[in-house]
Amino acid sequence: MHITREHPHAQQGPAEHFTGSVWLDELAAPAPPSRLRMFDVHFAPGAHTAWHRHPHGQVLHVLRGEGRVQRRGGAVETIRAGDTVWIEPDEWHWHGAGPDTFMSHLAVVEAAADGTTIDWGAHVDHHHTTA
Repeated sequence: MHITREHPHAQQGPAEHFTGSVWLDELAAPAPPSRLRMFDVHFAPGAHTAWHRHPHGQVLHVLRGEGRVQRRGGAVETIRAGDTVWIEPDEWHWHGAGPDTFMSHLAVVEAAADGTTIDWGAHVDHHHTTA
C-alpha cells in the first residue's frame, strides 16, 4: 500500500488541446504493472477539451458545477455534480464546463500497453458547445 500526500503541481491545459482556462491535477499514476491514471480537472466557465479519444475508454465523475459532454454524432449532454459518465474505448468526444459555471471532474483512464492514454483531434466548433 502507498499513501501519496504530495502530488505534482497543477498543470494548465495547453491551448492546442483545450479552449479556455483548464487546470489538471494528477491524482494517481501508479507504477507498472498498473496502467491507471486519475486526474482532477478544473474548467472555467465555457472552457472545454478538443475532440479526443482514449484507447480503453474514460470515466468522468463530476465533483462540482455543471458541464457539457458530447460524443461524435451525438447530442450535447448536460452533466452535473454527482453524475458519472462512461465513454467507450476509442469514442471521439469532448467535455467541459457550461457557459456560466465552473466545473470540476475526476477523469480516470487506463493507459495502453505503450503508455498512451489519449489521441487528440481538432478543436470543437463553438456552436457545438451548448446543450
